[in-house]
Parts: sequence; structure tokens; C-alpha cells
Amino acid sequence: MTSGPTDVMDIVLADDHSLFRDGVRRILLDSGSPFRVVGESSSSSGAVRLAGELRPHLLLLDVQIDAGDVVATVAGIRRASPDTAVVMLSMHDSPDLLRRLLPLGIRGYLLKSTGWRELIAALETIRHDPERMVLSISASSALGRGDEHRPELSRRELEVIELAALALSNRQIGKRLNITESTVKRHLHSSFAKLQANSRIDAVNRAAALGLIVRHGM
Repeated sequence: MTSGPTDVMDIVLADDHSLFRDGVRRILLDSGSPFRVVGESSSSSGAVRLAGELRPHLLLLDVQIDAGDVVATVAGIRRASPDTAVVMLSMHDSPDLLRRLLPLGIRGYLLKSTGWRELIAALETIRHDPERMVLSISASSALGRGDEHRPELSRRELEVIELAALALSNRQIGKRLNITESTVKRHLHSSFAKLQANSRIDAVNRAAALGLIVRHGM
């Protein structure tokens, strides 16, 4: 299947709230629009699986689905079905996350406060014009004002945090980066202060939430 103009557009809904999926399905059905829900998932792994199995024209994906790494999920969906248009659904603006998702080729980022008419219009835009992206975000996000309180970590501090995200010990991090264990500790303490974190896990979570690193799991 492709994401270009078509008489019927097959859609997969991926959201861990069944009531939300029910609501979107009902909206699409009652609107008389040419959109057909062909699959649903409540998990990120399920979304990737359905993308590969069903090859839908479009997949609506909740940004916070089952607390997984949404960037990794989008990448997985794009690998499983490159022609599927991925549209993100979010409760909040997230300029940092949006910047991380754009290079993956998402086709839209819509707030869950979006009205049903706006949702249908967005999907129609994607259906008719495969080159356009649809964004429903605040002006501050569009202008990139989400970085005002973004901490500045050095390259080495980011490398240490990224390795800490892999659950490596200070000694293992030091060997990987060819620095002493005490230097690793110094970079960690500096990162904790900049991120206002109180532990390694907290620092990794905060850095990932700010888009400073991609978390692969701990």
C-alpha cells in the first residue's frame, strides 16, 4: 500500500487507552470520510507488528504509548512499512521530541485536544498530498521556544550519560571512553547538577525527555 491518494485509506490506531481508540474509530466511521480502521494496538511493539503485517496507509501513534521509546517505535514502524504515513498524537507540545521525530519522516503531529473536524481535515490533507506535513501545535513550539531552559551538556558529559543509559558501570564507561573512573564520576556529577537530577536513572530520563540522548533501555 502507499500513502498517496486513494478511495479508501486504511488506518491503524496505536494508543494504550481503549476509550480513545473507540472515540477515534467512531469519529472516522460517523464522518462518512474514506478512512477505515483496519487494526488497533495498545503497545509500541504491537504498533510495529501491525505496521509490518497490514501495511496501512496511515498509522496514528500516541506519543506516550505504554511509556516506550517513541522515537525507536517510529523508527521501527518506518522500517516495517516505509510507505505508511505516521501521525503522532500527543497531550502536550514537545518541541524537543518533534525535532527528534522529524528526521524519521513523520507526516503529522497533532494534539489530542484537536477537534474532530480538524482531525479529519488533517487526514484528508495527508491523503491528497503525500508531500505535506500536518502540525497542530502552539505558536511557541512552532517558533522553537522550547529550548529556553534546555541545559547545555558537554560532548563528553553526553557520552557518559548515553553509556550510563546502557547500564554500564563507571569503570566500564571509563574503559569505553578511555578515561579514568574518577573522571567519569566528575562528568556524572556535573551532568546531575545541570539536569537537576538526583541519580543516574533520573539523569538518563531527564536527558532523554529533553531530546539530548536516545534511551535504549536500562
